[in-house]
Amino acid sequence: MDAAKFHRKIIHIDMDAFYASVEQRDFPDYKGKPLVVGGLPEGRGGVVATASYEARKFGIRSAMPSKTAQRLCPQAIFVFPRFDAYKAVSSHIREIFHRYTDIIEPLSLDEAYLDVTSDKQNIGSALDIAKLIKQAIKSELELTASAGISINKFVAKIASDMNKPDGLTFIGPSRVEQFMEGLAVEKFYGVGKVTATRMKAMGLHTGADLKKLSETEMIQYFGKPGKFYYQIVRGIDNREVQPQRETKSVSVEDTYQEDLTTRETMAPELSILTERLAKRLQRSGLKGKTVTVKFKFHDFTLITRSLSANSFINETEDIQQAVITILNNAPIEGKRIRLLGVGLSNFEKNKGSEDEIQLKLF
Repeated sequence: MDAAKFHRKIIHIDMDAFYASVEQRDFPDYKGKPLVVGGLPEGRGGVVATASYEARKFGIRSAMPSKTAQRLCPQAIFVFPRFDAYKAVSSHIREIFHRYTDIIEPLSLDEAYLDVTSDKQNIGSALDIAKLIKQAIKSELELTASAGISINKFVAKIASDMNKPDGLTFIGPSRVEQFMEGLAVEKFYGVGKVTATRMKAMGLHTGADLKKLSETEMIQYFGKPGKFYYQIVRGIDNREVQPQRETKSVSVEDTYQEDLTTRETMAPELSILTERLAKRLQRSGLKGKTVTVKFKFHDFTLITRSLSANSFINETEDIQQAVITILNNAPIEGKRIRLLGVGLSNFEKNKGSEDEIQLKLF
């Protein structure tokens, strides 16, 4: 890699066990104990949103069924998420980021990319900026974050995960290619279990192994992602930090302790979801045209059905009109429903006219 080449300065900040850490901060009795934030194990369909590091020692992980988590650690404390509290903390963290740069790409409440190639305070060193951000988060919020610093998003994200919790990992331009060569294939973005198993069966265990393949071979073996693997193993990732990530859809859903078996029992649940969705949309100032309802069956298969309006909507009544039409036409007769979801998409870019709502099933 040419040392004289221009390089971005990218930081990836990832809060440590975010939801659980906020709970342990706000409720000292939870400190030092295995804590699971998510659905309760006695409820059906509960899953782990996040787990404290004390709970992770027992093998508890995000997206794991809560009942499984309880079996792994019977003494674990289970609490429901408090999203309002997490959003408030996230806003404070974002304010800290903005002290140094406005080029921020949030990935979720607890992680973001920052481009500090040119920082507001003319500090110049991305490593120093990452240290200052971590210190501010610790002193102002009593929480810890891990930071990865490098020349591109891919390497910075991997680096932030290397020394958790409270980690700080810098991978400079001269080290990027060597770092990528030593990286296990399952750590590459987009390489899931199936692809990783396939790669290993081909004798491809590390980035160095992948580097032996030509770009044509990469695409031949792995399709479109092959081109990305070919570039990233050479330290090439030209994706920019995107400060304005366009919202494609907003949705809410709920899993039920007992299966819903009739449209009459689903209607009030959908009304509750619709009201929640409308409030979220109105807080965000979003209006859209396409209403979607998701039905997940007892066997975990799912279907979605959508309606399109000829004007932009975000009021409960308008969304509800579409939801009821979808419910009445959905092929769910005789089905046992364990989850319902309602979403809105196809958002307006400019203010449109307030035309009469007309719905078209598709």
